[in-house]
Amino acid sequence: MGPHAVTLAHATDWAGFRQAARALVQAGVPPQEVDWFTTQGAAQDLFASPAGAPLHLATLPPGTRTAAPRVPEDFVRLCERLVLHRNPARFALMYRLLWRITHEPALRHDPLDADRLQAHHMVRAVARDMHKMHAFVRFRPVTDSDGHTVQVAWFEPDHYITEANAGFFVRRFTQMHWAILTPDASVRWDGTTLHVGPGGQRSDAPPPDAGEALWLTYYRHIFNPARLKTDMMKKEMPQRYWRNLPEAALITELTHGAHERSGRMVEAEATTPRKRIAPMQRVG
Repeated sequence: MGPHAVTLAHATDWAGFRQAARALVQAGVPPQEVDWFTTQGAAQDLFASPAGAPLHLATLPPGTRTAAPRVPEDFVRLCERLVLHRNPARFALMYRLLWRITHEPALRHDPLDADRLQAHHMVRAVARDMHKMHAFVRFRPVTDSDGHTVQVAWFEPDHYITEANAGFFVRRFTQMHWAILTPDASVRWDGTTLHVGPGGQRSDAPPPDAGEALWLTYYRHIFNPARLKTDMMKKEMPQRYWRNLPEAALITELTHGAHERSGRMVEAEATTPRKRIAPMQRVG
């Protein structure tokens, strides 16, 4: 344990991290002397600072106070995504990078630095998770207490992306009332305002509805066995997502019969189009 422990308000407390990190750098506290916690993590650690306790320069050891650090804008954007990663060491990595950028200016131009490589790897993982959420959220309608239809979905992200990813769904489904539930947080759009709440359980989401049968019929008919590439499909749609995808119930059946269906398509006689398209005439 380092001599300084910082407890942040929640798992993605970017504002709290910035305030504490700025104070620590100005007071000359090196990364190895700081331990980072969130409120939930601190509750399980006797040596963490009290939950929500603010960090002030006056609480730090006296020394040469420096000006607030100035960092590149791309570093700020990197950290805004890095804070969403589930790795508990993310705050220590962010502070270590901030300290080194302040004391090692050449780091800004070293793409092979181990800390920078790790940070970019983690940010890419967050970006992939956000993309998967865009692709694999499936809404089901429920009726709320006011008689309005609300589309509700359950999703299990790898990282803390729920609130950060909500803007995508607001833009895409602006006219629809919807809610997305995850183990970490929930977001709800009422057509005007986005509401953020605590996480939930899978049982909080609605069960399959009658409209799902229509979607499965459509999915069965658009499935093209001749274009099936199982390895690529599992890469783009990892199996861990299948339990929350209605169409996943058909995947095993359709993939097992794909070879036979492809064979029938190849052996079938060619058909004559009902209407021939006249060849284009060359002008000039």
